[in-house]
Amino acid sequence: MKYESRLRLVRLGLAGLILLLAAVPAFSQSCALCYTQAASAGARMIQALKSGILILIVPPTLGSVGMIFVVHRKRNQVRRDSDDAGDSAQGW
Repeated sequence: MKYESRLRLVRLGLAGLILLLAAVPAFSQSCALCYTQAASAGARMIQALKSGILILIVPPTLGSVGMIFVVHRKRNQVRRDSDDAGDSAQGW
């Protein structure tokens, strides 16, 4: 049983790695309008664009990390409660 779970974990890790490597070319793609606007803008406009990008990235990232933390804690709490209940919880 442990061998199957390790194999599943390796497969999942390999799939994640393939997805990350496949996304690399997508990062090099850029919007033509964004590129021309940034190229013709001054330093102040470029700083505003960088700030805007951070504003659009940081809140969803923090929300995702917070949600993962809450779900992880709840998962551990449910596991502890089911361990305390003993065999009576296995019949549901």
